[in-house]
Amino acid sequence: MVQPTAEKIKLWQGPAILSYGFRPFFLGGALWAAFAMVLWIMALSGQIELPTTLDPVSWHAHAFLFGYTSAIIAGFLLTAVPSWTGRLPIVGWYLAGLIGLWGAGRIAVLFSAFLPFESVVVIDLAFPVVLALVILREIVAGKNWRNLIILLLLGLFTLADLGFHLEGLYGSYPAQGYGLRLGLASVMLMIAVIGGRIIPSFTRNWLMREGFKQMPVAPMQLLDKLVLLFSLPVFLMWIIQPEALVTGGLMLLMGVGHAVRMARWKGLVTFAQPLVVILHIAYACLPLGALTMATAIFQEDVIPASAAQHIWMAGALGGMTLAVMTRASLGHTGRVLQAGEGTVIIYLALIASTCLRFAAGFWPEEILYHLAGGLWLLAFLGFAIFYGPILLSPRK
Repeated sequence: MVQPTAEKIKLWQGPAILSYGFRPFFLGGALWAAFAMVLWIMALSGQIELPTTLDPVSWHAHAFLFGYTSAIIAGFLLTAVPSWTGRLPIVGWYLAGLIGLWGAGRIAVLFSAFLPFESVVVIDLAFPVVLALVILREIVAGKNWRNLIILLLLGLFTLADLGFHLEGLYGSYPAQGYGLRLGLASVMLMIAVIGGRIIPSFTRNWLMREGFKQMPVAPMQLLDKLVLLFSLPVFLMWIIQPEALVTGGLMLLMGVGHAVRMARWKGLVTFAQPLVVILHIAYACLPLGALTMATAIFQEDVIPASAAQHIWMAGALGGMTLAVMTRASLGHTGRVLQAGEGTVIIYLALIASTCLRFAAGFWPEEILYHLAGGLWLLAFLGFAIFYGPILLSPRK
């Protein structure tokens, strides 16, 4: 007899942190985001020399794009897939094994100067490969074919991680290489697909509770699908030819498409509920980043490409993951879906960090990097402080 999800979770008698996938991965990811930022600030100011074979900027990019993000993707998928497929969640020591694989990858890349290249790659890639196999098993067993797109994007993300390592091995600059662009494009597409499902749904739920008459359009209408399909060749062009004028033109069209798409979700009336409006703000960074990237391609002397790229990395990626982490941590532990003062503070810190990092692309003063890094640290260390007790405690 198959046990219901809730029953299986209740049968787990060990630490609450291992009772559901979002718990260890959201907390571990947040702590890593804070710790890695401390290391980056210290390396940037010359206080330490990182024990990695990657140059400091490339390690910084890898730590956040492939290190932090992979943890949050895992936490989200291990929580969402049981709902999608009707299958049982992974709990207990199997879950502990997955978090151990993820942690081993962070250690291996950080201390790669003392390890053979092959060992570093195998240890780092073991986690996303195993995660993909677990998700594939669940999707196939549950016959949930529509979510194969997420698995495909996870596969591209893993391939990008491998490419990042190979670029470092052969002497190129991974922080501006194909691997980073493929990895970032994969994550932006995940945000476009998943965000396009959850943002209008969560917004509708809140608007109905508040008595609003106008509602956002239902998820995944024809326009949504056309914008997503168009985004695929645009990101492919950006991966292959990031400075080509045709790429800039396509980026411009893609940015407009995503802006029109999200304008139908009624985000402008959600400012009274931080848990909802942060989703809209984070998603807005996707078209804003595309429009800014197009400007950087046409007029590099006006907007540096690195500044435009950080709208995606800090704003869209950082904002959307933090939004999902806070909402899921409250909802899946039986708490009220209401943002307290601490939650508002970490949202504002993340937004301010994104703005300052964008400004640092124009005025590369060390103080701007430090302020942006400090605010990022406040956002994710703040999450660990405010939400850690929730993630470590049994469901209410």
